[in-house]
Amino acid sequence: MSDPGTGEGPVPFGARLQEAVRRHGPMVAGVDPHGPLLAAWGLGDDPAGLRTFALGTLDAVAGEVAAIKPQSAFFERHGSAGIAVLEELLTTARERGVLSILDVKRGDIGSTMSAYAQAYLPVGAPLEADAITVSPYLGVGALTSTVDLAAEHGKGLFVLALTSNPEGAAVQHAGREAGRAVARAVVEEVEADNARLRARGLAAPWGSVGLVVGATTGQAARDLGIDLASGTAPLLAPGFGAQGAGPAELGAVFGAAADRVLVSVSRALLAAGPDRTALGDAARVLRTAYARTRT
Repeated sequence: MSDPGTGEGPVPFGARLQEAVRRHGPMVAGVDPHGPLLAAWGLGDDPAGLRTFALGTLDAVAGEVAAIKPQSAFFERHGSAGIAVLEELLTTARERGVLSILDVKRGDIGSTMSAYAQAYLPVGAPLEADAITVSPYLGVGALTSTVDLAAEHGKGLFVLALTSNPEGAAVQHAGREAGRAVARAVVEEVEADNARLRARGLAAPWGSVGLVVGATTGQAARDLGIDLASGTAPLLAPGFGAQGAGPAELGAVFGAAADRVLVSVSRALLAAGPDRTALGDAARVLRTAYARTRT
């Protein structure tokens, strides 16, 4: 992942992601092999079924999406055999030039967080991904070493800020009355991290530290005083499709920041399987629908 133009260091994740969106559109395909979906595909809820599902999904959507987003929990529940399938999926995606955002939501302090980061972010790591999701609720500052490790290897993070689940508001909106909600603090600290990396030449026009902002959060960002439009963080947006958000939410929820939104779709896409042609066609239809609504 070194910069082919200079031979100096890795290309920042934000630059690679921006290019993937330019080439393939804003879609991120969830790879969520839960039991009922495996059954719907006629597959066993076992490592063999898991492998057929994961690699088949990748094969169908490659070239139609900016990235895939495997949900680690659905692989971990099968133990070491499931994690081996996840490792194979991430390796195959890398070989095919498809970016991977591993949804693991890790968040800890000190050596523990460093160990998590070492598992996913360095080149050659056992579960090497292009980016991972992380939780800031032990303090965004606790992620600083992970931010730096990711940047060193041209990788990225997506920090939970305003999530699509209704329970999240109890924590994320807290502090609003005092003038600075938790979610606003997370957003502002992430943008500070991107500015710090940019000053070191480790970030592109799009930051390598992104935010998770749900497409079903309505006016929450505006109500909390969060200015998404002025930032550089890419916005990973769950909630599209089965959770109720559609193309209209790109403008309604994200406004002028819509061009940095990654449209994360899982169930609404995966329901088109197991036929790979049908799954690829569904990805193409969704890609076109969301690309047309970007500002």
